[in-house]
This record gives sequence, C-alpha cells and structure tokens, in this order.
Amino acid sequence: MSRFFALKRGSLISLALATLLALAPAIAEARMGGGGSFGSRGGRSWSAPPSTRTMPGQASPFERSIAPRPAPGMAGPMSRQGAFGGAFGRGMLGGLAGGLLGAGLFGLLTGHGLFGGMMGFMSVIGLLLQIALIVFLARMAFNWWTRRNANAMAGAGHRPSPGFTSPFTARAPFGAAGFGSGASPEAAMATPIKIAAEDFNAFERLLGETQGAYSREDLGALRGMSTPEMASYFDDELEENRRKGVINRVSDVKLLQGDLSEAWREGVDEYATVAMRFALNDVIEDRATGKPAPGSPGPTETSEAWTFRRPAGAGPQEWKLSAIQQAA
Repeated sequence: MSRFFALKRGSLISLALATLLALAPAIAEARMGGGGSFGSRGGRSWSAPPSTRTMPGQASPFERSIAPRPAPGMAGPMSRQGAFGGAFGRGMLGGLAGGLLGAGLFGLLTGHGLFGGMMGFMSVIGLLLQIALIVFLARMAFNWWTRRNANAMAGAGHRPSPGFTSPFTARAPFGAAGFGSGASPEAAMATPIKIAAEDFNAFERLLGETQGAYSREDLGALRGMSTPEMASYFDDELEENRRKGVINRVSDVKLLQGDLSEAWREGVDEYATVAMRFALNDVIEDRATGKPAPGSPGPTETSEAWTFRRPAGAGPQEWKLSAIQQAA
C-alpha cells in the first residue's frame, strides 16, 4: 500500500512539474509584447533611440520587424561621418586628397598660386584640382551649417511646451507633468518635430488602453490603437495563449515616469519614441479555472521604449503604437 501511495505521489509531482513546464513560456513572456522588442520605427528601425533619464541604457534591437535591414557596410542613419567621410577619410584616396590640399594651400601661402608649388604640374589638371578643392571646401562649409541648424531645431523640438513641468520635479506623469527631454540634441533626427502636451497625454492614454484591450483579448480595439504590424504580433500572442489554455490579465497600469527620446517627420508620417517606466499588475490565469498560474508575475514595474506613429500634421488622437523596445 505504501508503495502504491509513493507511486501515486510521484505521478502527481511529475504531473505538476509537467504543468509548470508547459506554462513556463507563458509565464516568462507575460505582459503585452512578452517582454520583447518588436515593431518598426521607419527609417530609424535599426538605429537605437537616444537614451533618456527614464531609460538611461540602450534599447535592445528589434527581434521582429517588417522594416528592411540596411545592407552590410552601409552607414546607418545615425552615422556621424560627414558627407565626404567615406571618400576622403580613408585609404589611398584620402591620402591623395590630403596631399593635393596641402600642396594647394602651401602654394597660396608662398605666393605661387593655388597649385604653384607642384613644380609645373599640367595647367589643365591643376585647374580641375583647384575647382575640386573649392567645391570640397564649399561642401564642408555647407555641411557644418546644416548640422548647426539641425542641432538648433532639435533643441527646439525636444523642449516641452511652456508650463510643461519635468517629471523629475513633479510626481505626476505625462499630463500636466509630462515627459521631460532626456535626449541629447546631437542624437536628434534630421527633421525633428515638436511634441505638445496633448501628444504626451495621448501616449499615456495609449499605454493604459492598449494594455486593457490586450487583457480583454480585444483584437479589434488593438487594431484601432496600433499599426497593422503591431496588431499582427498581438494576434499571434493571444492565439498562443489560447493554445496554452491561459489568459494574460493586465490591470492597474500606472505611468510613473516618462521621457521623450526623439520625435521626427519621415515622408508622410511622424514618429515619436518615448521611454516609459510604469507599474502594472500582470497575472497569467488558467483559462478554464480563472486561477493564477504558479509563478505568475503579479505586481511589477518595467521600463520600455514605445514608438508611436501618425500621419504628418494629424492631431494627438491619430497616434498609434508602432514599436516596443526593452532595455538592453
């Protein structure tokens, strides 16, 4: 008899362990998005958004995205090379350009003409080189002027609206206390846009409403608040939960702090990436019994970078969730 109970107890333990193993992926991937990084940020999809005080580390790269990856060897959108960095900065061509530039400047300083110090170099070639040098210097000056104005615009685009309090001096989230500017202007996009208080309110609203729709498994609502790409990922997650016989209940979502990382216009769309630290009650329930699964996360806090997209010039109500990224 004792052997029978021992065998029965061993079977129950094995069954419990098997159940835990079956639920482990669902528990490990609780909350909307499963703690992963996915979606698209337009042309900036494969460039990390600037860090902020809310999320000081780098955001992890996308695990799932429809955005095409840049070809190997191509400079990314955030490259700091100048317009001539690839041609004049490396190898034999860089040395040749540097030598010609030095010779030309030496000729000017010694009164022998721009290329007078080149010992009678053919006049036609010398003239062409002089023209090339002038164009090169003009392009350098133009690039410097462009970068200077872009940085100035970035500073204006990242400043909160008048009366918009930094979240580090007020406890309230976006709304009246909203996002602060945690990003460096040097990491701003080429065509930044200004984000108003109403936009920050929309981001906070979407944070709560998307989580609520996910908890209700309301795919229609999620489609109305996110891009088609994001909605397809949520659909996959909800279908996987149904297959496992569990449901992810998310409640009590509360924004604790937020920062604007970057905001820009790209073609006919506008993007805004914001870092958000928020609290939520995250529970994995058994679909049949409604009881929490063992190891369910429960109350937790997390920081994520969310990117929103809207048609250029549209109002705050047109923002839709376009990407979620975790801290690396």
